[in-house]
Amino acid sequence: MFRLTKSLTSAGVIALLTTAAAPIALAQDTPGEGVSVVMAQPTWDTGWFHTEIYKQLLEELGYSLGDTMTLDNPAFYQSVAYGDVTLWVDGWFPLHDTYREAFESGAETVGAVAKGGALEGYLVDKASAEKFDITSLDDFKREEVQEAFDRDGDGKADMVACPPGWGCEINIEHHLDAYELRDHINPIKAGYSASMADAVAAYGAGEPILFYTWTPNWTVNELVPGEDVVWIEVPEVDLPGDMMELADAATREGVTGCVNDPCKLGFPANDIVPVANSDFLEANPAVRALLTEVEVPLADIFAQNAAMNAGDADIEAQAAAWIADHRPEVDGWLDAARAAAQ
Repeated sequence: MFRLTKSLTSAGVIALLTTAAAPIALAQDTPGEGVSVVMAQPTWDTGWFHTEIYKQLLEELGYSLGDTMTLDNPAFYQSVAYGDVTLWVDGWFPLHDTYREAFESGAETVGAVAKGGALEGYLVDKASAEKFDITSLDDFKREEVQEAFDRDGDGKADMVACPPGWGCEINIEHHLDAYELRDHINPIKAGYSASMADAVAAYGAGEPILFYTWTPNWTVNELVPGEDVVWIEVPEVDLPGDMMELADAATREGVTGCVNDPCKLGFPANDIVPVANSDFLEANPAVRALLTEVEVPLADIFAQNAAMNAGDADIEAQAAAWIADHRPEVDGWLDAARAAAQ
C-alpha cells in the first residue's frame, strides 16, 4: 500500500511539474504576450517590405500589433518620443539627423536594417546626358539643357523631387539655393511614386528626364544606372547646417552608373535603422535584442520593390516568404530576443 501511494505521489508530482513547465516555456517562447506594439511605416512604400518583416517577427514573439500606421517623418518622430507610436524601422541617418531634437528626449536608434548602402542623388537619362554632355547639376544652367528638360513650358528643367515633409526635401531645397538653381530647375513635389511613374513613361516615350532618387528603390530597377540613366554630380558638396561634418560621406567610390568615380552624389550615404520609444525598449528587452539582431540585405529590398512596382502588392505574403527562406537565421534572431527576456 505504501509503495502504491508513493508511486501515485511521484506521478502526481511529475504531472504537476510538467503542467507548471508548460506556461513557463510558452512565456519564454512568447515574451511579448499581452503587450501591444504600435508600429509605423513611412509614406514612401519602398520601406514597407522590411517593416512587414519586423512586424511578423514581433508577432512570433507574442507581441500584439494592429494595423501599421503610415506617417510623415515629423509626425512619427514626435509621436515615438511621446510613446504614442512604439517604433518604425525606417530611420535614415544621417539624413534624419534634423529630427533628433524632436525624438531623442524619449526615443532612440537601435540596430540597423542596412548599413551604409542607402544612396541618394540625382539622375538623368543616359541618352540626354551624352547628347548634352551633362555631368553635374550645374549643367542645368545652360539654356539648351533647361529647354530640353522643360516639360511644363515654364522655362525651367523639371525635376522629380521629394514631397513636403520628407528629409530629402530639406537637402534638395538647400542644393537649389547653394548652387543657384532656383531660376533653372523646377522641383516637382507631388506624390513621389506618381511623379516617378510619369517620368518613367516620359523616358519610354524618348523624352529627357531628371529625377532625385534613393536606394533601395524600385526606380533603379526600372531605370538601371549605367544602362538607362546615370548618376550626375553636384558642383561641390554643400550640405545643410551641421551636416557639413558628413561631407566626406557624400562622395562615394564605385557607384555603378555614375558619370565619375569617385562620385560627388551630394548626399551622405545612409544607414537604415529602427527608431523606438526608449521606455518601451526598457520594459521589453526582447524587442531591443531583436532590433539589434535583424538585418535585411539591400538586394532583397531591391527585388521586392521591383516586384511591387510590377504589380505584386501582397507585401504581407512577400515578407512571410522572405522569413521562410531565411528561417535558420531568423530563428537565431528570435532565440536571442527570447534569451534577452529571461
